[in-house]
Amino acid sequence: MSFLAIDIGNTRLKWAVYPDGATPGSAPLRHGAVFLENIDRLADEDWQNLEPPTRMLGSNVAGDAVRRRVEEQMEHWDLVPRWVVPSPETAGVRNGYDHPTRLGADRWVAVIGAHAHARRRGFVGPVLTVMVGTAVTVDALSGDGQFLGGLILPGHGIMLRALEGGTAGLRVPTGEVRDFPTNTSDALTTGGTFAITGAIERMARLLQAREGRAPLLLMTGGAGWKVAPALDVPHELVEGLIFDGLLAIDAARA
Repeated sequence: MSFLAIDIGNTRLKWAVYPDGATPGSAPLRHGAVFLENIDRLADEDWQNLEPPTRMLGSNVAGDAVRRRVEEQMEHWDLVPRWVVPSPETAGVRNGYDHPTRLGADRWVAVIGAHAHARRRGFVGPVLTVMVGTAVTVDALSGDGQFLGGLILPGHGIMLRALEGGTAGLRVPTGEVRDFPTNTSDALTTGGTFAITGAIERMARLLQAREGRAPLLLMTGGAGWKVAPALDVPHELVEGLIFDGLLAIDAARA
């Protein structure tokens, strides 16, 4: 008996297999990742020797066409595909979005995963969930489990491509984060990093003012390690926060 968790983002599909009964924070039995253009090779490569899972749950922000391609790769298993659709309440988290079903599935699942992490360690307070990837999201959760809303902003790559497309002469190598950059490469890298960390720090201040205590800040995503050193508020890097959210949702549905 095993559970397959799938996280389809804007650039890559990440997957992990857990033993039956696994809880948020559990280590996967197997895991992997492929770029979206390589999804059609999953059944013949990454999943070829995988023990057939007994159930699955996925988060998808890449659209229906990508979802169908993934489902085709699972046809050799006797498995009913299940995909997260944000709802008014799941796994102890209430959805405060104006239209709950329009919240991105990845944001909803990550917030639920962050909530599960907080409760597992006995933290009863506000939580700020940050995902740093192709895009950056910064989402606030109250101490009593209410999703309050959050931000979406471009990640480093999108910022740099926008500058390259709209400004002459800015096609330069990636630089370093400096307090006072003195070359264009460092200026671009520092500008993008400070834009992201500034948004995170402002949301942390707003959430602390609303809740009366500093939030637990959990950061995840493939580019989180690039941003974390420049962040001036206490934080933790948590790998696989979306997988933890999928485990929490699966347990709540059982």
